[in-house]
Amino acid sequence: MRRLLPLLLAIPLPLAAQAAGGAGASPSGAGPASAAVRPAAMATVPAGRYMPLYSPDTRPVRVEAFRMDVHPVTRAQFAAFVAAEPRWRRSRVKPVFADPRYLADWPSDTEPGGDARAPVTGVSWFAARAYCQWAGRRLPTVDEWEYAARADETRADAMSDVAHKRRVLELTTDRDAADPVRSTFRTVHGVWDLHGLVWEWVRDFNTVTVGTDSRGTSSRDAQLYCAAGAEGATDNENYAAFLRYAFRASLEGRSTSAALGFRCAADLDR
Repeated sequence: MRRLLPLLLAIPLPLAAQAAGGAGASPSGAGPASAAVRPAAMATVPAGRYMPLYSPDTRPVRVEAFRMDVHPVTRAQFAAFVAAEPRWRRSRVKPVFADPRYLADWPSDTEPGGDARAPVTGVSWFAARAYCQWAGRRLPTVDEWEYAARADETRADAMSDVAHKRRVLELTTDRDAADPVRSTFRTVHGVWDLHGLVWEWVRDFNTVTVGTDSRGTSSRDAQLYCAAGAEGATDNENYAAFLRYAFRASLEGRSTSAALGFRCAADLDR
């Protein structure tokens, strides 16, 4: 996913699918292997409002305060999970819950290989959700993730700053999942690596709706996403957000990618 081109040309993408059902693991299933590698610490993201990239009534959305992992789930942390929950090992996961690329770069079922501090990738939405449930957490929503991702080191919302917007785009198009977590920048809320390492699963990824080509067509082609997807967007210069929304729209619940990871969230009272 390195060096992605701006959205200037039509990009065929599969139609987003509903990711319903699946089996989640319980925190009570944790075994001895999970004791040595703990889930990530969490930071508190305070309540506030933000303007989604696509907003039907162009009004800000309120996001309640929540907790978020300070960095993406690492290879070591996910290895502890599959050691404790064998059904999510590569050789045992059911095809309905993960495509054939699931954990494809791992040397074995329980050995993640590579840098143990790097974010885990090649994980489906179902597996990411199961990990978060095992850790007593959940996946963040689109609104929570997008709201948190607007922050920089000193401001809760830095996306009106052209220089910061450019930096986020550069990080988005030159990401490297092999780098260890805490490699990019830490937001004012204490959250690392929202841009620059991996794409990240969100709980409601399959509710994403993007615009289609507006060049005189009368029918909607949900298989295409292009620069004309900016029609109806609230910020036509937020190219990194267009890339995120397009990527989410390409996914199914069983999808995996060498550049796709995740982090967990939790309600404030957890």
